[in-house]
Amino acid sequence: MQYRTMRFQKTEDRVSLLGFGCMRFPKTESGAIDRERAGKMLDTALKAGVNYIDTAYPYHDGESEPFLGRILAKYARDSYYLATKLPVWLVNTAKEAQAVFDGQLDRLQVSYVDYYLFHALNRERWEKLKGSGIIEWAEQLKQEGKIRHLGFSFHDDYEVFREIITYRQWDFCQIQYNYMDRDIQAGDRGYELARKMGIPMIVMEPVKGGMLSGLPKEAQAILEEADPERSPASWALRWVGSHPGVKLVLSGMSSEEQLEDNIRTFSPFVPLGTQEEEVIGQAAKAIRARLKNSCTACRYCMPCPAGVDIPGNFAIWNEGAMYDIEEKARKAFKEKQEAGADAGLCIQCGKCEKVCPQGIGIRKDLADVVKDLSAL
Repeated sequence: MQYRTMRFQKTEDRVSLLGFGCMRFPKTESGAIDRERAGKMLDTALKAGVNYIDTAYPYHDGESEPFLGRILAKYARDSYYLATKLPVWLVNTAKEAQAVFDGQLDRLQVSYVDYYLFHALNRERWEKLKGSGIIEWAEQLKQEGKIRHLGFSFHDDYEVFREIITYRQWDFCQIQYNYMDRDIQAGDRGYELARKMGIPMIVMEPVKGGMLSGLPKEAQAILEEADPERSPASWALRWVGSHPGVKLVLSGMSSEEQLEDNIRTFSPFVPLGTQEEEVIGQAAKAIRARLKNSCTACRYCMPCPAGVDIPGNFAIWNEGAMYDIEEKARKAFKEKQEAGADAGLCIQCGKCEKVCPQGIGIRKDLADVVKDLSAL
């Protein structure tokens, strides 16, 4: 197993480059965690040298933390690093945060957390957090030894990321990053900023929620020609791990096969060579060639007078085409319909087209969204 060093002000941790994400455990038919399979997978990972386990308060409808606590209770506390997250959207005061944190310690059966994150920060949650006293509360828990390292996970655009990461001296940050998501959320610019500031980075969604593990045939053929023995997921993980500022790559593994493939990828880890980086670039280009339109989600077209979530509908349409995920696209479009924000509500007023920097024929494309996604 490959390890990297997370350096902090007064200490350092030697963490496995592969981290076990506990958001996608295998499930039973009822939707509950398959405790037998998930427990064996965790045992296999720890035996293989994985020493970083990441969970959160809401994962698996709140069952991830207590399940993990029962599994980890048989291991020495100093044999692994444990990460969990504060659900910022559920708390408004330090007192409420303390109640959640105390419950997390009980559920996890531990007296401290190695890596504690403000969960899924965006503009709204960040503004709420700044004036709540919760950041100061977490800093106090660090002094008391209940939290060893304090950071945040992030889901918004680069400008928000820059504001958050420069606000205080964070111990680490966790970003979504993969070879297809270089220009969204924190992206390449966020990676470079965190690296320049010397803040260790943990990467989530390196396989884009599984989308980069089962590619369209054009992209799949490119990777197979370069290395028929390596899985698409392995290519994606190696792309992320080849960035020196990345100290740990999280993978939410749902099957024994995924775990075994990931362990092979990181034992030992081989960074991408120049030719392999070009192969990844070719695969990404093949995926992007399937785009339906060039919407960048700049939101100049919003708000829509008819209530259509224009960039949201285009994102569903484009991702469905790029990654050949018809069922997921159908469900996402149905959710837009239920929320009263689907493309079918377009009144053809043309207001959006007058301000679109990309010059997209939005009215025609929204009609095509309805045609394509309703057909699914």
